[in-house]
Amino acid sequence: MGLLGRIAGDGVHTSRADDFREFAAGRTNHLFRSACLLTSGDIHLAEDLVQETLGRMYALWGRVSRIDNPAAYAQTVLVRTFLTHQRRRSAGERPLGEIPDTAAHPGDDPALRVALLDALGRLTPKDRAVVVLRYWEDRSIDETAEAMNVSPAAVRTRSVRALAKLREQLGGRFAEFADR
Repeated sequence: MGLLGRIAGDGVHTSRADDFREFAAGRTNHLFRSACLLTSGDIHLAEDLVQETLGRMYALWGRVSRIDNPAAYAQTVLVRTFLTHQRRRSAGERPLGEIPDTAAHPGDDPALRVALLDALGRLTPKDRAVVVLRYWEDRSIDETAEAMNVSPAAVRTRSVRALAKLREQLGGRFAEFADR
C-alpha cells in the first residue's frame, strides 16, 4: 500500500502531516545529496532548495495519491526549483569562505571530489541538471526530459556536450576513474 492508503493500528487513517513527515524523513538525505551536486557543493543553497522542494511537496500532498512515484516527483520538483533559482539575478552570488575540515570516509578521494564539484560548477545550470539526473539519479532520457521540461533530443545533446566539457575540464588527471 502507498503512504496515504496505510491504516494505523487502531483502524484510523494516519494524518496527512504524519504521512508527509514519514515521506520527508525518508527522502531528505537523498534530495540533499542531489541538491549538493546541482549546486556544485554549495551546502547552504542545497539546504534551501531541499526546504523549498519539501514545502512545495507538502502543499500538494493531499493530491499526491494521483502521483505514481512521489520520490521521483520530489526529485523533479528539486531540479525545477534549482533551474528557477539559477534564472534569478542573485544566483551568481557566492559567499566566500573556506572548505570545512571534515574527516574523509575510507575510500574517498578529497581531491577527486573537489575536482568533480569544481568541474560541475563550471557547467551551465541545465547541463549540470542533465548530468545529475542522468548519471547521479540514473534516470532515463525520457524521465530527465520530463523533469527538465525539455525534449528527449535536448537531453541527449546536453548530455554529450556536458560530458565532453567535464572530460575537457578534468583532463587526464582522473582518467583512471572513468572506467569504474
